[in-house]
Amino acid sequence: MRTRWRVLARLAAWSALETGQTFLLGYALARALDGGFLAGDARTGLLWLAAAAAGVVVGAYGTGRVYRAVADLVEPVRDRLVETIVARGVREADDGAVSGLTQQVEIARDALAGLVMVSRSFVFTAAGALVGLLSLAPALLLVVAPPLLAGVLLFALSLRPLARRQEAFLVADEALAREWGAVCPGLRDITATGAEERVARDVGARVDAELAAARSLARWSVPRVAALAVGGQLPIVLLLVSAPWLLARGVTPGALVGALAYVTQSLLPALQNLIHGLGAGGSRLTVVLRRIGPRPGDPTHEPPSDDTGATTTSSPTRPPADTPTPDRPTPQRPSGPHRRPTTQTDRPETSRAPGSHQRPLTIDGSPTDRPETPHVPGPHRRPITGVDDGDGTGSPARLPVYGPHGKPGTDPGDGDDGDGTGIPAPAAAPGAHRKPITAPAEGSGTGSPATESPARAEGVVLPRAAHPALLLRGVSFAYGAAATPVLDGLDLVVPDGGHLAVVGASGIGKSTLTALVAGLLTPARGSVLVCGHPVPGVRAAALRVLIPQEAYVHTGTLAENLGHLRSDPVPEGELRAAAEAVGLGPLMAALGGPGGRVDPAALSAGERQLVALTRAYLSPAPLALLDEATCHLDPEAEARAERAFAARPGGTLVVVAHRISSAYRADRVLVMDGPRTAYGTHEELLRGSAPYRDLVGGWSVPAERS
Repeated sequence: MRTRWRVLARLAAWSALETGQTFLLGYALARALDGGFLAGDARTGLLWLAAAAAGVVVGAYGTGRVYRAVADLVEPVRDRLVETIVARGVREADDGAVSGLTQQVEIARDALAGLVMVSRSFVFTAAGALVGLLSLAPALLLVVAPPLLAGVLLFALSLRPLARRQEAFLVADEALAREWGAVCPGLRDITATGAEERVARDVGARVDAELAAARSLARWSVPRVAALAVGGQLPIVLLLVSAPWLLARGVTPGALVGALAYVTQSLLPALQNLIHGLGAGGSRLTVVLRRIGPRPGDPTHEPPSDDTGATTTSSPTRPPADTPTPDRPTPQRPSGPHRRPTTQTDRPETSRAPGSHQRPLTIDGSPTDRPETPHVPGPHRRPITGVDDGDGTGSPARLPVYGPHGKPGTDPGDGDDGDGTGIPAPAAAPGAHRKPITAPAEGSGTGSPATESPARAEGVVLPRAAHPALLLRGVSFAYGAAATPVLDGLDLVVPDGGHLAVVGASGIGKSTLTALVAGLLTPARGSVLVCGHPVPGVRAAALRVLIPQEAYVHTGTLAENLGHLRSDPVPEGELRAAAEAVGLGPLMAALGGPGGRVDPAALSAGERQLVALTRAYLSPAPLALLDEATCHLDPEAEARAERAFAARPGGTLVVVAHRISSAYRADRVLVMDGPRTAYGTHEELLRGSAPYRDLVGGWSVPAERS
């Protein structure tokens, strides 16, 4: 505020017009009666009333300019508070920052603006009214001023207790917000462990505390009513009671009416606004600024310039997510009989138990020849992985590692695996070589490993074979720090041209997996790469297309909808071929071809999904993620769409299955079932995965596999 003295001066100058308006209100009315209407001179009376009306117009003009000045004064304060809270929330990982941003900043902004308006209005209105009373008759001040001062004093004495109650209410509100922030991400765990009653009891205690604070705050609103009665309404009674005494001492009838006008039209409204505005807004502003304002140790802020009104702030440096700081220690998971600290599965070197002979698998089932380094598993918990070597231990298989350009048996030599991502690769033993990932053989129908051609045996690799289409290394993710991880150390490789189906019970984490691959969520640990590019990232985003369950179709032509993901217009022949492949042909014909108009509301859910699927089919992205994108289609239409994506030239398909029949069509299947996650072909999983057998049990075998 001190640095914006020019704005304050402009505010005071425009407010002075309200002082003149208030003065003219009572003074002109008194002169209109005494020198005009009561004296038989109506012309003089009307002129004085016209002067009062002109004062109202001038005052209204000044009030309009006051609002602009208040905005110039308040908005920079709001901006600085937002910057302070965001910087502190990032630095301290404080859950209370959510309440600060969503509620308390607006409280501070509104309270400050209201405080400036009502305090300014009361000061300048009271000054105009008291000067007017003194001009009319000094005796009027003896009747009006004492109760007015008493009411203001009573109100001032209640401000400190009111502020304390307001702070207690905000503390209780923040505590409740933190409690909900801890409870909501773990609702599934609370239900699974039967802790509903205890959690309800803990949250209920926070709710009761906030209710008690709100009631205490309401009780301290009573002194405000008393202050208004004493300071604003008692002077009216005193003027009426003392009217004979005032008239006997030379106060004219016009002056008495003018005094009543000052009290009822100026002082009483101004005092009422002051009590309600300062009582509620002032105490709330004090408390909020004490809680969310700058603190010692916060990044310093340059004061805003009066010339530009801009604020300059120093940018706080956010430490890396896994770097402990003095105010944010290294996060630890709670230990228990079935939990151990999660290991860093995305480190350059990993280890496994001595004697274990696991070998990393690719999606086509071929093992790599990379020797393994020792690994000691934890006592109770193993990572949830999508690649199991089938030895019955559930230990994760290691991932294949590639040299530059995907050539086996070469090392970059600088600790990088050569994929351009900077992720170190484990060192291979002398003489070891690495096989490139190979795609399933065409027409195998079982997803068996492809037989390498002589050209492949000599080291010639297909396009993009230097990197798998999708690579997950030690990926862990949980919805909240205290929640059970949905994914815990997941390792997965999907080669270029592969077809993976993801199956599992509802809510097990299938959509979470696709969201991590698409970059909509960020893993707590591990890395996700799409065609060798890290996720999230601009390059990775351009190489994948996600089709969610709810299809988006916009108003326009069908061609505009289908070519939405292409930078250039799609030729009509290509549009028709894609529509025929995916199964959109009948709808395209019904709409009159690619140029037909599309009304999203007139399409069924299945028709919208066909439009979205064809749009994704035409996308240049090689990796397609179908997250139950065919749930509104019949089984035949679903099979046709999936076969079209699987046959897309250079394309890779990951399907979150809505029907188990999607697993029959895939090269490999990932069964997500918490710690019992399994991976393999349909036949392998029928033999080795009880959860998969349960999922398949209620479905008949499709004709193409029977």
